[in-house]
Amino acid sequence: MGSWGAGRVLRDRNAGLYLAGVVVSGFGTTAMWLVAGIWVKSLTGSDALAALTVFALWAPVLAGPALGALADRLPRRPVLVGAGLLMAAVLPVLLLLDSAGRVWLLFAVLLVYGVCGTVHEAAEAALVPQAVDGRLLGDFNGLRLTANEGAKLIAPLVGAGLFVRYGGASVALLDALTFAVAAGIFALLRVREEPPDRTASAHGLAQVLAGGRQLWGSPALRPLVLTGAAVMFLAGLNGAVVYAVADGVLGHAPTYVGVLYAVQGAGSVLSGLAAGPLLRRLPERVFTAGGVALFALGVGARALPSDAAALAGSVAIGAGLPCVLIAALTAVQREVPGAVLGRAAATAHTLLFVPNALALPLGAALVGLVDVRVLLPTLTTAALTVSLLLAASARNTTPQPRPTDAEGAVAP
Repeated sequence: MGSWGAGRVLRDRNAGLYLAGVVVSGFGTTAMWLVAGIWVKSLTGSDALAALTVFALWAPVLAGPALGALADRLPRRPVLVGAGLLMAAVLPVLLLLDSAGRVWLLFAVLLVYGVCGTVHEAAEAALVPQAVDGRLLGDFNGLRLTANEGAKLIAPLVGAGLFVRYGGASVALLDALTFAVAAGIFALLRVREEPPDRTASAHGLAQVLAGGRQLWGSPALRPLVLTGAAVMFLAGLNGAVVYAVADGVLGHAPTYVGVLYAVQGAGSVLSGLAAGPLLRRLPERVFTAGGVALFALGVGARALPSDAAALAGSVAIGAGLPCVLIAALTAVQREVPGAVLGRAAATAHTLLFVPNALALPLGAALVGLVDVRVLLPTLTTAALTVSLLLAASARNTTPQPRPTDAEGAVAP
């Protein structure tokens, strides 16, 4: 089953091009994401400003519904190409960044980066169901995540090496090149798109909120997205205490966190490969609940004073979290009408990742107040509760008709 789905995806021309574009652009993005903070730290000496680079990159996710509405009003394939070319043109501006007084240039570029990335994600999520066989959506989304995680295993080393040898500008140029190549790859897609609907009766705020109404009004989507938001919040708390695990629980130097993250990434790669076959065999809620339970057990294992337990827990965390994200995105792509799919996907992205970002500072505060050996079992209990509630709800699932109006609105 696994080879059947993955093989079908890789033999499909459009799916193969998509994945190639994801690998290329993801490699540059990961390298730039790491180097941005290092670059700011080296110029200013400020840890706070270095940390703000991540916030600048993710801040546009808060405007996901509005940016998704933009993606729904434009042809999706040209949006993928245009976003890549725009970033390829913007990133060389960082060649001018040579002093602390010009750090604002990097933050401006990162904000543009985040906006383009959010629009790109919405357009891609809406175009994929038109380019890939619907039976292979789970396999495709799993392989897409595997491609992203695979890039994260190599790109940080390349980015750090280039920064040390040639400076931050070299990484910016590398990222610009990967965006240009990815744009060329996306231009090769052969997709007969549904024309964007510019005659819908809803306007302004109603258009922006149409995707959210679709998610909330669907009995199939609402529990998956809410579960994902809850789990990503817990994942943010867990991520904030990882340094306390390395030091206080395992007795290692802070650099050991890199080992934990590398092992976690390997778990995510395996999870992405297995997602398609499992989604064909299991209901989405059962698949998601299993992933949440795996994440919960992994978090609990990190509370044990054992390297083996911590590494096994990292694999479990890496394998469990993607189940939540892949199931939610696949369900959105399957259930939501094309006219509103960009908005729905962008809204789901906002709902899933904003709790994670908010949990990071909260977790940093909690680790100073609560012993990590108490905090981690508490997170485990909360995650297992979420898993059990979702699994129990799966027994009451009934198929729901898809809406057919242009905006995908759900009747009150």
